[in-house]
Amino acid sequence: MPVGLVGTKVGMTRVFDEEGNTVPVTVVKVDSCRVLQVKTVESDGYEAVQLGFGEKPRRLAARSERGHVAALSSKRQKARQQAGVDVVPKAECEPARVVKEFRTDGEEHGLEVGQEVGVSVFADVAFVDVVGVSKGRGTAGVMKRHNFSGQRATHGVNKVHRHGGSIGMSADPSRVLKGTRMAGQYGNAKATVRHLKLVKVDEENNLLLVKGGVPGPNGADVVVRQTNKT
Repeated sequence: MPVGLVGTKVGMTRVFDEEGNTVPVTVVKVDSCRVLQVKTVESDGYEAVQLGFGEKPRRLAARSERGHVAALSSKRQKARQQAGVDVVPKAECEPARVVKEFRTDGEEHGLEVGQEVGVSVFADVAFVDVVGVSKGRGTAGVMKRHNFSGQRATHGVNKVHRHGGSIGMSADPSRVLKGTRMAGQYGNAKATVRHLKLVKVDEENNLLLVKGGVPGPNGADVVVRQTNKT
């Protein structure tokens, strides 16, 4: 199983299959992700590959972020070297704008720190999961947020046509149950769309064409990984 990738949602378009049928697809641009760290059970307690996507300007990056990808001279670093502590390999690149980890759990990936990972890792993958942050729609009512039908427009309903209705309980349990659907923040939450068909892998332009829609607006960062749905 290949590790996932971090990319940018470009937008939606359509392509045609071999039979001439139109297929709606979302275009995800994946500029090469760089391996920042390879975690092992011995050093970290679990196995994972950490990828960095995009570059953060140095003036906006903290010293800890710069030290994560490049060796910085410091008293602590010199003391560790004098004590004979092994130097942790660095990617020797600019600080990453987005850092994501992908668990491997004993699976062979063959990646090393500093290596670039492109869309070619999905060459033999048929279906993927896409993780992103949904569009934020602010505070919304129950009809927009939960698809309530609303109340009747006649017969005693007085200017509460779009209200949620009663949420009260009787003497037992005499409270509002947890999870009751009401008005509130709509969107701007982590969302995963599972088992999307990977229509095309364009290695020349670093593009992934995924059938259907994915969370987030155009220009948002998304995570693409091989589906875990069987």
